Amino acid sequence: MLSVLLWIPFIGAVVLIVLPGLQDSRRAQWVALLLATFAFAWTIFLGFQFDFSATGSQFQERLSWLETLGLQYQVGVDGLSYPLVVLNNLLTCVAIYGSDPDKERPRFYYSLLLLLNFGVVGAFLSENLLLFFLFYEIELIPLYFLIAIWGGARRGYAATKFLIYTAVSGIAILGSFLGLVWLSGAESFALQRDLAETLTLTQQLILLGGLLLGFGIKIPLVPLHTWLPDAHVEASTPVSVLLAGVLLKLGTYGLLRFGLGLFPEAWSVLAPYLATWAVVSVLYGALTAIAQTDMKKMVAYSSVGHMGYILLAAAANTPLSLVAVIVQMISHGLISALLFLLVGVVYTKTGTRDLTVLRGLLNPERGLPLIGSLMVVGVMASAGIPGMVGFISEFLVFRSSLPVFPVQTLLCMIGTGLTAVYFLLLVNRAFFGRLITRSDGKVVTLAPVIWRERSPAILLAILIVVFGLQPNWLVDWTRATIADFSGSPAVLAQRTTLPEADLARAITLH
Repeated sequence: MLSVLLWIPFIGAVVLIVLPGLQDSRRAQWVALLLATFAFAWTIFLGFQFDFSATGSQFQERLSWLETLGLQYQVGVDGLSYPLVVLNNLLTCVAIYGSDPDKERPRFYYSLLLLLNFGVVGAFLSENLLLFFLFYEIELIPLYFLIAIWGGARRGYAATKFLIYTAVSGIAILGSFLGLVWLSGAESFALQRDLAETLTLTQQLILLGGLLLGFGIKIPLVPLHTWLPDAHVEASTPVSVLLAGVLLKLGTYGLLRFGLGLFPEAWSVLAPYLATWAVVSVLYGALTAIAQTDMKKMVAYSSVGHMGYILLAAAANTPLSLVAVIVQMISHGLISALLFLLVGVVYTKTGTRDLTVLRGLLNPERGLPLIGSLMVVGVMASAGIPGMVGFISEFLVFRSSLPVFPVQTLLCMIGTGLTAVYFLLLVNRAFFGRLITRSDGKVVTLAPVIWRERSPAILLAILIVVFGLQPNWLVDWTRATIADFSGSPAVLAQRTTLPEADLARAITLH
């Protein structure tokens, strides 16, 4: 059943390339959208069959492949990976639907989007270390071409920088995987939680360091982040939606699944340093965002800061904090996708993202009132206003991390205040005041926003509010898996002191 999620987008990508009848851009778009929608619908169907009270992997599939290399086709899904698969397939549909109907080279473009979906889903479902690495590298190829071909003026530079950084990330991850299998004496690359039990603490720290480097680039964490703003600024809006909404989550997912999951002892040793690293990322991302005048670059730097919250919760390594990691990943995916969609509409209608030029876009007659209203929703969610999913995710992060790392948590809370500062600057400069004027002094009349441009943003805004009001719908997906996820002493000690009641209390306080 899981293979359907993998091979439908892959086969669809091949069909789009091979069939000559899909030269028409709109026809190629609708074929790609149909395939992506089917994959999303199949994900929801699996959700109805999914046992959220089970702790292990479900719908597992095993197939012999290259036994001499220890590589097998092993896939499965649990409460950690399933929410991310849903998010990926949803945002893939949004990206395809929101793409320009008159896109140049449409067959290649939409086949790359489907191939990107194939690589990301494969990474989330992989239960073999080498198979995960293969899918992790596969997603690099379509994303490089999507930026290099359909990006902005400096797309070549941004795509090459992304390629180099991601190549280093892959090398570090592969080196850690190879070292783990070699030192443990395992016969294959099958994912087993006890792989590192026979390793010394020094060996575990070295291998975990490789994973921190590799996944830290992908997340990205300061100072490994410099590829991200360039990639976002030069990428088209649909690609930015996928990059921020899903692809960054490969880094946090990998850090949780393989870093914490395989090296709990080494993780507990490095946890204070990881929490401090999170503080640096949160504050640097927020302060740098304040200094930006490009709307898209401001949102890009906000992602650097918000991903730091995930590292803080993961470093705390308690049952509640690990739930907070998943909720924050989903929350950030929805909010960042919404913000990039709205920035894309503003750029399409005005021809600029410069906050020193834009103003008055909330004008109800000649401006973009709906887009401005949705931007306010996105800004409120990102700043952690109650009633939005951003509030409950950050509340869970701070509530669970404060007893473990009080100083680092309090410093990260400052980042929430700074988030409100830079997004208020964005809204105030771009959407309030007198509408943009032409060189002759007359007020411009902006083109109306069509349904294709506003409907994906409306959908994401609804989800942000719904999950903000009903956060248990997110928590229930992952609660059982997280309760049994880590075998580290820190988690084992707190399973009796931080049970279901504490999680329920946190949700009730919201």
